[in-house]
Amino acid sequence: MFRLNFKSIARMRSVIERKILIYSLGNGNAQGLSTSVVNFVSVSTAPPPENPGNRKGPPTSNSFAVNMFRGVINTEQVFPYPEVLTSEERETLEMLIGPTQKFFEEKNDPVFNDDKAEIPESTLKGLREMGAFGLQVPTELGGLGLSNSQYARLVEVVGSHDLGVGICLGAHQSIGFKGVLLFGNPDQKKKYLPDVASGKNFAAFALTEPTSGSDANSIRTRAEPSADGKHFILNGNKIWISNGGIAEIFTVFAQTPVKDEKTGITKDKMSAFIVERAFGGISHSKPEKKMGIKGSNTAEVYFDNTKIPSENLLGEYGEGFKVAMNILNNGRFGMGAALSGTMRATIAQATEFAVNRNQFGRKINTFGAIQEKLATMSMKHYVCESIAYNVAGNMDRGFTDFQIEAAISKIFASEAAWFVADEAIQILGGMGFMKETGLERVLRDIRIFRIFEGTNDILRLFVSLTGMQYVGSHLRELQKAMKNPGSNLGLVFSEATKRLFKTSGSSSKAMVPLVHPTLSEAATLASQAVEEFGQAVEGILIKYHKSVMEEQFLLNRIAEAAIDTYSMAVVLSRASNSLHKNLPSAHHETLMTKVWCHQAYDRVKTNLGLTKGERNIQITKDMMAISEGICHNGGVVQSNPLGVL
Repeated sequence: MFRLNFKSIARMRSVIERKILIYSLGNGNAQGLSTSVVNFVSVSTAPPPENPGNRKGPPTSNSFAVNMFRGVINTEQVFPYPEVLTSEERETLEMLIGPTQKFFEEKNDPVFNDDKAEIPESTLKGLREMGAFGLQVPTELGGLGLSNSQYARLVEVVGSHDLGVGICLGAHQSIGFKGVLLFGNPDQKKKYLPDVASGKNFAAFALTEPTSGSDANSIRTRAEPSADGKHFILNGNKIWISNGGIAEIFTVFAQTPVKDEKTGITKDKMSAFIVERAFGGISHSKPEKKMGIKGSNTAEVYFDNTKIPSENLLGEYGEGFKVAMNILNNGRFGMGAALSGTMRATIAQATEFAVNRNQFGRKINTFGAIQEKLATMSMKHYVCESIAYNVAGNMDRGFTDFQIEAAISKIFASEAAWFVADEAIQILGGMGFMKETGLERVLRDIRIFRIFEGTNDILRLFVSLTGMQYVGSHLRELQKAMKNPGSNLGLVFSEATKRLFKTSGSSSKAMVPLVHPTLSEAATLASQAVEEFGQAVEGILIKYHKSVMEEQFLLNRIAEAAIDTYSMAVVLSRASNSLHKNLPSAHHETLMTKVWCHQAYDRVKTNLGLTKGERNIQITKDMMAISEGICHNGGVVQSNPLGVL
């Protein structure tokens, strides 16, 4: 039995204090790193609740992904796999899926939409009749009132047929008027939601500007309040706005002057507004000519002295960045669901070709090279789908701390879908390169998903910094507790016990009791991954303190390890659920889960290994020097090997 007394506290204190992170992430200024990433972390992380007795302590979270940064396994949002649909919701969903499938198979023409770079009115009319423009708007305001899980299943159908139409619908409701749903007051909801839900009015999300992409806080569009306080005057322009040329309702973000009541100093802060085209002073460019999702409308939008009534302020004055980030966080699961539909359809097309194509006297699906492709494609789809519905299910259960999971879902889905489409083309060979198969269109459509609504590069930093912020706050609390251990026995005992268990390796099988016995070995690997991941993160924070925000090479390795570690837990949960239910696909899901967990664990070990050691530090420095040389030279430094210019 482990005992802790004051003498052992004294001995531990000197050890632990050497391991304390002196600075928590987010304190002070981050030199060189976009402040938007740091702000994104702070506004996207749920505020820590107070401990009993109204004494503030370390933050707590139910998020599996957040806790794994501490090497802690919190199962609440992963085990068991969420099953949230009521019998009534399931019945409603079943009634909607059939007509939606039929519409996209018989009425919508993705080739026409792509060739003509527009969605015809006949298609839009059919979508309106199905209620597709207001899937999550409450029924009393004219929508279908669907849950997040129901919404995910329907957008999966859309994604399996036409991502261009999916973007039109998603830009409209996943982000376009989502701010009204999340932050609108009753009057705003009553005024705007019925017409956007019916499809009478299109909505758009207007944040990005010519000089402001990932660095959202640097926008220059301004909304100046009138002297009488009754309205704002909006001026500026927004670029690459989906539905920008057809929207009647915009969620617009602009800089506004905000006076600090304590200091009396006025500074610019972002605010959000509901803006109607009917307010006047709004124009747009011709539709942009894009690589993919051509059917969707994308345009630049201009605001010239647009007069906005003060009652159209969305959320709190000066809190627009929070509004924007919450809208994006709330909608990311939909991308994972839509792209899982795309992958499912693409895998089916590649499989049909593989089982029918003869080469060298055999069906090509009997060759190992093709088998490896199909298996990897299917595993990536399984992970993508499992994460998307896990996030949606937890949102339906009322959890709010899903920000890291949603970001992981978007990153993984967008990259897995690209991989799957590319491999499908490779399986079809020359036929896959032909336009008639449709795969080249799918590949073009998929490419944007790694860029918009938070580039994957920024989201990787977000994943790492959000998790590290949580760890840093716990280490800071431990530092405070060690200064007065007698008054903080609970925290000190808990931390000491956790570190003792880490040393003894007793937590390396923590997930085993949570999964089906068939998956015990894979669960052991996942448990070890969480433990090793937490140890690596703590070591990085102790070494770099808040300067870790500048270590983007390192942060990317941590993000990769986080994605793999989280994905292992999710597929273990889903496969266990299928085994317990004895589903027809249970054996196949088990095979995929076992292989995925073994491969993912190897990647976790590799990525964590790349965060330490002199050799890896030198490699990072060399890569920085290579980049600097390229930039200084304006491109590749070396000349052609023939020496002929």
